[in-house]
Amino acid sequence: MDYMKQALSLAELAMGQVSPNPAVGAVVVKDDKVIGQGYTQSPGSSHAEIVALKQAGKEARNGVLYVTLEPCCHYGLTPPCTQVIINAGITEVHIAILDVNPLVSGRGKDELESRGIKVYLGEHEEEASKIIEAYAKFITTGMPFVTVKYAMSLDGKIATKSGDSKWISGEASRKYVHNLRCVSDALMVGVNTVIFDNPRLTARCCGSKGGVARKQPLRVLLDTKGRIPLDSKIFKEPGEILMAVGQSVAPDKKILFIEAGVQLLELPVRGKGLDLEKLLKALGERKITSVVVEGGGILLGSLFDCKLVDKVIAFIAPIIIGGQEAKMAVCGEGVANVANSFNLKRISTEKFGSDLMVSGYIEG
Repeated sequence: MDYMKQALSLAELAMGQVSPNPAVGAVVVKDDKVIGQGYTQSPGSSHAEIVALKQAGKEARNGVLYVTLEPCCHYGLTPPCTQVIINAGITEVHIAILDVNPLVSGRGKDELESRGIKVYLGEHEEEASKIIEAYAKFITTGMPFVTVKYAMSLDGKIATKSGDSKWISGEASRKYVHNLRCVSDALMVGVNTVIFDNPRLTARCCGSKGGVARKQPLRVLLDTKGRIPLDSKIFKEPGEILMAVGQSVAPDKKILFIEAGVQLLELPVRGKGLDLEKLLKALGERKITSVVVEGGGILLGSLFDCKLVDKVIAFIAPIIIGGQEAKMAVCGEGVANVANSFNLKRISTEKFGSDLMVSGYIEG
């Protein structure tokens, strides 16, 4: 039985629901039998190890703990997990990866070993790292992890010259995107995407009854001049909305947005748009650890130009749209030479119906 893999599956249940804490899974085993399991609860509640140990109860003594991330050893909103593990009588701990949080960073492992507990490190390290990739960036930089996502035709178009984009990707791809939204803290789009596509921008097909996510991600709208119509679908859906606007938006227009339940964030203009770095820092201050950017090409291009993208997820549909005026996936200034292009690392591909998904990381 691969107990660490079971712990990873548990950790995935917490993704997008426990920020700014990391999503962690834990399993307690004794005599080759699982006697306790759990995953991270909402901030201020129990960590994964505590949930699993409470379930195991007194049976945890002389048991083995499998946990996807190094147990914390400091006081935050909750007491240190290391002390609870020690008091429970656990004799062996398997840790997938160490915590990059400077308050932990190997100290949890050292504390367990100093109390005579055997510690094994590195089982399913790659999978565990992927689960906490957003947390790792946030805890070390204060900035959210930025994923840009788009669906395009074989000739790189995200819409026709008339603006029609429904649907470039297939149903299976769109279902995956809703799962991606479900595990993210925030979704971001530019003003033109809202005006032309009129999206709901909610996480559906995952979570609770009715197909609506347990916790809707924050919807972040970039609208320098305050052009988004107040009757847009996005204002009628549940969940928080943060609109980043420029200083030129009229006070009476701001009042109308606020009355519609929108939180406004005024930002300076940098180049042809809002200061995206200040926006991401502001999101970090709100404890947003992950952002999925869904369009359009101008916003994606600006993020690349400012070197603010961490990950790319592109769905490629087997269709040709054509047209010089058709919208491209990534606009902006771009690079002058091919040698200076953004190269994806750790690339993976997957088929969704007739679509091909290509994903990878931008490093360095």
